[in-house]
Amino acid sequence: MRVVIVGATGYVGSELVRLLTRHPNVQIVGLVGRGRDKEPVEATHPSLATTGLVVDAEMPEADAVFLALPHGAAAAMVPGLAASGTAFIDLGPDFRLRDAADYPRWYGFDHPAAELLGGAIYGLPELHRSELIALADAPTAIVGSPGCYPTATLLALAPLARAGLIGDLVVDAKSGVSGAGREAKADLMFGDVNESVKAYGLGGHRHVAEIEQELAALAPNAGANPGASGVDFLPHLIPMTRGILATCHVRPAGRVTQAGLDDLYASAYDGEPFISVVPTPPATKHVTGSNQCRIHVRLDERTGRIIVISVIDNLVKGAAGQAIQAFNLVHGLPETAGLEQLPLAP
Repeated sequence: MRVVIVGATGYVGSELVRLLTRHPNVQIVGLVGRGRDKEPVEATHPSLATTGLVVDAEMPEADAVFLALPHGAAAAMVPGLAASGTAFIDLGPDFRLRDAADYPRWYGFDHPAAELLGGAIYGLPELHRSELIALADAPTAIVGSPGCYPTATLLALAPLARAGLIGDLVVDAKSGVSGAGREAKADLMFGDVNESVKAYGLGGHRHVAEIEQELAALAPNAGANPGASGVDFLPHLIPMTRGILATCHVRPAGRVTQAGLDDLYASAYDGEPFISVVPTPPATKHVTGSNQCRIHVRLDERTGRIIVISVIDNLVKGAAGQAIQAFNLVHGLPETAGLEQLPLAP
């Protein structure tokens, strides 16, 4: 299949190239970058020099387009291209939220293509596999690929949400610096980030919108999961390049036991190719460079809280890898195609 990557000069664009060049069913027919004119990709990403690809301002015809663009850019671009029958996988936020009214509040812009939101599918395959597969028959296939923090958080909480067990919820999450993008910013300079940890997004990080939207959709009934409608989510920037660790503190809305939680999570993720429920708390290094997610669930007998820890690589399962996983489903390809590489270690 012929694919184009728009926004190829960022970290996520680079990761898309790295993964898709190893995909057995894909030919990259174009890399698109603003202001580029047949610029060798190694000028921006030296690690990709052997691919021989160039970055241009023109977009050739393709079967699928991966959009790794800033907020609002994909929403402005897709309507003009939608009639071509191309599938779009947007790695930005423009097609993640179902209600156009949420965009001014969380992202600061009015959605220019609100009519397309109803047909877009939230691209978390473990939660929306059947809908992604059904997009193959849609006149325009649009996938809103999830954010990295929501991916780690939702995979950690989905079994509890389906069981209606989220009585109260606090999510403490930590991300490596690559999650902030490649743009030069003073507070992301080495001297400011190294040997330091900081919280940010206090008072409502934009990813809360996705988390609450998807948890609501998972609830078994309207009154279930009272803690999922006002999620306390606090992200932290830590001095590492890749990785997300989300620790979810849940006050259960019912009686639970450790054995019951073990059974719940084992059943929820049985057969999932990229999810592992592990008996000890995982580290981000356990998944670096891979499309894997590792989850640990523990009942704190002293406090009665459920602790769920989830780790992913923010650039793979949190971005490029997950987008490719959704692309595979939309096009009837093996879900794991191009994504079977093991984590990097050390």
